[in-house]
Amino acid sequence: MRTHADAGRSLGSMSDLRELLGIRHPIFLGAFGGLSSTALTAAVSAAGGLGAYGLYGYDGERIRSTAAALREVTDRPFALNIWLPTGDEVEPGPQYSVFAQALEPFYAVVGVEIPARPDRYLPTLDEQLEAIWDAAPAVLSVVYGVPSPEVIDEAHRRDIRVIGTATTVAEAIALEAGGVDAIIASGAEAAGHRVSFLRPAEDSLVGTFALVPQVADAVSVPVIAAGGIADRRGVAAAFALGASGVQVGTAFLATQESAANDAHRRAIRSTAADESVLTKAMSGRLARGVRNRTVRAIEAGGMIGPFPAQNWLTGKFRAAAGEQNLGELQSLWLGQAAPLARLDNAIEVFQELVAGLPARA
Repeated sequence: MRTHADAGRSLGSMSDLRELLGIRHPIFLGAFGGLSSTALTAAVSAAGGLGAYGLYGYDGERIRSTAAALREVTDRPFALNIWLPTGDEVEPGPQYSVFAQALEPFYAVVGVEIPARPDRYLPTLDEQLEAIWDAAPAVLSVVYGVPSPEVIDEAHRRDIRVIGTATTVAEAIALEAGGVDAIIASGAEAAGHRVSFLRPAEDSLVGTFALVPQVADAVSVPVIAAGGIADRRGVAAAFALGASGVQVGTAFLATQESAANDAHRRAIRSTAADESVLTKAMSGRLARGVRNRTVRAIEAGGMIGPFPAQNWLTGKFRAAAGEQNLGELQSLWLGQAAPLARLDNAIEVFQELVAGLPARA
């Protein structure tokens, strides 16, 4: 267990992360489910950090084609991210039509018919893993749980490092016991889904400033701070708290290289820290973003389907809204540091973050 007396180890751990992952700077791109782009992933990796690509909902064929596209634009290490099943995911069933009809007004706005009930909402974990083994990324990152011993062993056999994500100290301890190589400590300020897995997300809302030093004290693997970090000041603070690296999402999401559209970028730059909200409206799981017209209407209606049914259903009109640049009907994920996301270019963001790193030992 690390304590505050071991603060001097952070530089060594930073070096460990660089050597472990083959990167020059311990700066990690957040893996955006549905908003990742090859351009942004490649830009961060090329700059010397660890680019990441979110594979939520991707089947095996799409994972393989995505990895191939990434290798066409970068020869640097990158991470592929998946969501582990928690066991409470619903399958398409009789209630599908009830949840779908509750969302009919939003389909009408974008001019899209309510889709027929699918055979499945998500690909299986085995299908995704088989494709990831073929893709052979430098890093497999996971959220919503601890990978099985078989997954850890297979990844290591293939020389793939595994990074888990914790929202509490207890989750970090469980991840280390499970054999991960590093842990992302994700504070409640962070954008997108709260990826808690030991207790409900609502009961696991620990801020980055409190979470990172406690996780760093509790585990011996490198800790990567996430949530509320958007410039050199956040990076310096994370390392002062015992982190060995930082993961940044919203500041990169605001850049031209991301897959966010103009409406989303405008939302990032116009949403105050106290205006982002945690809601289940868009996906059925708690996530941080903008309380736009759709979120308010779904919450007021009182009909929110379980995950992943709600996410699949809203995803169909959200995709159309994104093509039409209609921010009021999109999931505008952003973190509480959104007002600090002032740069338009990914390399400029990366350089700003590098400026906050401690001097190498």
